[in-house]
Amino acid sequence: MPWKIAGFRIGFAQNELENGNSKKESDLNLAQARLRDLDAQLIAKEADLATALSENRTLESELRELKEEVLTLNLSLEDTTKHLHSEMLRRVDLENHMKTLQEEMTFQKRLHEDKLKETKRVHESRVAEVESGRQREFESKLSEALQEIRRQHEEQIQGYKEELERTFSAKMENAQLTARRNSESASAAREELLETKKRIDTLVSQVNQYQSQNVALESRIKELQDLLDYDRDLHRRHMAEKEEEMAQAQRQAQEQLEEYEHLLDVKLALDLEINAYRKMLEGEEQRLRLSPTPSSRSMATPTTSKGRRFLHGKKRKVKESKKRECAATFKTVQHASASGNVSIEEIDADGKFVRVKNNSDEDQPLHGWVLRRHIGSVSDVTYKFPSQFTLQAGQVVTIWGAAAGVSPGPSDLVWKSQRSWGTGDSIDVTLITDDGKELAERKIMFVPRGEESSEQDDDYEEITGSEMEFASQTKRRRKKKCCLVS
Repeated sequence: MPWKIAGFRIGFAQNELENGNSKKESDLNLAQARLRDLDAQLIAKEADLATALSENRTLESELRELKEEVLTLNLSLEDTTKHLHSEMLRRVDLENHMKTLQEEMTFQKRLHEDKLKETKRVHESRVAEVESGRQREFESKLSEALQEIRRQHEEQIQGYKEELERTFSAKMENAQLTARRNSESASAAREELLETKKRIDTLVSQVNQYQSQNVALESRIKELQDLLDYDRDLHRRHMAEKEEEMAQAQRQAQEQLEEYEHLLDVKLALDLEINAYRKMLEGEEQRLRLSPTPSSRSMATPTTSKGRRFLHGKKRKVKESKKRECAATFKTVQHASASGNVSIEEIDADGKFVRVKNNSDEDQPLHGWVLRRHIGSVSDVTYKFPSQFTLQAGQVVTIWGAAAGVSPGPSDLVWKSQRSWGTGDSIDVTLITDDGKELAERKIMFVPRGEESSEQDDDYEEITGSEMEFASQTKRRRKKKCCLVS
């Protein structure tokens, strides 16, 4: 009956542990889903920010083009204004020239009239001096001469007048044509100036609109940046909370694992008590001279010493049983092969490092070379050497895992993206060149003694003693980690 109760307790504890683990796993899945959603939101916000920045750059380029166009229009307006001013000055000069010609014509007319009067006065004085007898003849001749002179002067004046009128008419027509052309040019320039002013006003309004849009976009960018910062802070806080929850879940899983180990200790103690009770029962059967069952006789021998040792303390027996488990006979075997000057010299059983050696007398560049690690059913991982790394002749380089807990030397390398090289029953590391050729390989395995044939022992190196015990401890730590993850 007591072992049934103990079995019931163990089953109940296992159910509680499985329920707690399933609940923690569901919480972890929800946290991971929330993390993916936040990452998607962050990517969307960054895309919006990139779009706004590209629109801002486009608007700035358009604004620069509009400013250049406004500057060109201003220069054209200044040239047109200068041309209009010069045309107006030419018109004023032509009008002044026309007035000067009119005044000159009036002056010539007056000058001819004065000459005519002077000539008439001279002839009248001459006529007065002529003798009275010839007065009539002279008067007639004088009148004829005066008429002839008057006629000549009138013809000359008429010719001057006609020539002056023709010249004036031609100059007036030229001035009118020039004034008409200037007026048309001025009206065209005025219309072009008005159109230019309207276009400038339109461009200024567009520039103001673009500036307002630019200000709105900048404010929008600032809002998006603030929102992005807020989302990042919120995401960071959520991640910190989730990490804390995960750490708490790991602590709870560790506590449950310790509780489970305690239950196993209790089970072991109960088994020892059952054996002790069975021994007492066999003693009573012998005292009463009853025939014991074969199973009781076969079980009595190994439990006698256990029952006595249990009286010295339950914890001490649990420790001794664990020590007996660790003392199982295992051996570590390694196999190494190389087809070139570079070989894999050593693999750490705890996954801390891998050593590679250059066995030649020349330096070997390792640009593009990789180390591929293979452990059982776990997916392969590769370490790529730095692009400028060269392994000196006869030297050894150690590639440490990120969590090795040591300070690497000046010639060592660190695998920053991988905490360790991994541990397992079989670890295989292969050196591959930049053209895909497998140049060297080393394999390490932990196998029970007696399972390997003598032929295999000839091809492998055997590692015993403390390294075997260290490998068994590594296996137990790996099993505990698997329990925590599940």
